[in-house]
Amino acid sequence: MNRDLLLTGIGELVTNGAEAAGGLGLVRDAAVAVRDGRVAWAGPAADLPAAQRDLDPFDVQGRAVVPGFVDAHTHLVFAGDRADEFACRLRGESYEEILASGGGIHSTVAATRAASFDDLLAEAARRAMRLLRQGTTTVEVKSGYGLDVETEVRILEVARAVGERTPIDVVPTYLGAHVVARDADREDYLDLVTGEMLEACAPLARYCDVFCDRGAFTVEEARRVLLAGREGGLRPRLHAEQLAHTGAARLAAELGAASADHLDHATPEDAVALREAGVVAVLLPAASFSLRAPPAPARMLWDAGVTVALATDCNPGTSYVESMPFVIALACLEMGLTPEEALWAATRGGALALEEPDKGRVVEGAVADLAVLDAPSYRHLPYRPGSDLVWAVVKDGTVVVG
Repeated sequence: MNRDLLLTGIGELVTNGAEAAGGLGLVRDAAVAVRDGRVAWAGPAADLPAAQRDLDPFDVQGRAVVPGFVDAHTHLVFAGDRADEFACRLRGESYEEILASGGGIHSTVAATRAASFDDLLAEAARRAMRLLRQGTTTVEVKSGYGLDVETEVRILEVARAVGERTPIDVVPTYLGAHVVARDADREDYLDLVTGEMLEACAPLARYCDVFCDRGAFTVEEARRVLLAGREGGLRPRLHAEQLAHTGAARLAAELGAASADHLDHATPEDAVALREAGVVAVLLPAASFSLRAPPAPARMLWDAGVTVALATDCNPGTSYVESMPFVIALACLEMGLTPEEALWAATRGGALALEEPDKGRVVEGAVADLAVLDAPSYRHLPYRPGSDLVWAVVKDGTVVVG
C-alpha cells in the first residue's frame, strides 16, 4: 500500500498548527507531502522543498483540505434499531419513560445479545465505512449493549475487528456500566462490572466509561467503577450531566478523566473544575438535537478555557448520526461555536480527547489523515448542512475514499 503522496492544488489548507485552541493555521495555495504515512512537509506550494517533489502527485484542483475528523464518542457496535422509540419520543414520551418500560438501551441489549459476531461485524463495518466516507478517520467505540460478560467481550472484539478490516482507526472503550442489566440486583451488577466483566474486557479496551446520570449510575457508583477500571489499566472517561446535573463533571475532574462527555447541564463551576484538571469536554450536539433538548453550553465551556471536542454519539436510540460535518453544523447553529472553533473541536479536540497527539492536525510528523472537501473553504461545512462535501479521504497517506 502506497503511503507516500504529494497533495497539490490545495486552495485552502487547515493545519491546526497554531498553539491556541481554535487556531486553524490556514495556508492558501498549499501543498502537503506525505512519507510513510506521516506528514513530511506542509505549507505554501511555492515553498515546496525540492526533496519532496519526487512523490506521487494528487491534484485536488483548488479544493479545501482539513485534518481527518476524530469522532471521540460513539456506540458503533449494536444490533437492531429503535425507530419506533424515536416516533414515541416525537409523540411526547420521555427517554426515561421509554427506558423504564423496558425499551431504550434494554431494547438494544436484547438485540445485540442475540446477534452473532459476524452479524455485528458486518453492520458495524458498514457504519464505519459511512463515517469514513464523510471524513472521519479515527473513531472511539464503546461497549455497553451487552451488560453480560460474553456480549461485552464480543462487542469489543467486533470493535477491534472493525479497525483491522476497514481503513478507519478504532479506539475501544469498556462501558459495562451503561445501565443496570434488567432483572439484575444492582449491587450484584456493580460487582460484575468491577470484577469478572472488567477482567475479561480490560485487555480489549483503552478506556473505562460510565453513564453517570439520572436513571443510570450515581456519582459514588461511577467512582467505584472508574477506580476499578484504573486498577485494570483503563483510563477513565465519563458520560456526565446529560439528563440532569448530578456532579459527574466534578467526578471527571477529581479522577483526571480523559474526557467528560455530553455536559448538557454543566455549570460555570463545572467548567472551572474541568479546565483546571485538563479534562476534555466532548460535546454531542446530535444527541440533544435528536432528543429535542437544550444543547450543552458550548460557548460557556469554550470561553472558560475548557478544551472542547465534538462527536456524533452514533447510537441507535438517541443519535443515529454518522456525519461529523453535520455535527459541525449543529455546533455552530445550535451551540454557538464559530466555524473555526467547531472544526478545531471536530479534529484536534477529538484527538486530544482520545489522547492521540499525532492526529487532528497537518504538521510535520503528524499522522497523514486528511479530508478533501468539495468546496473552496472549511466554512462550507456549517454553511451547507446535509451536503455531501467530502470529495476524498486520505488515511495514513493512502487515498481510501475518492
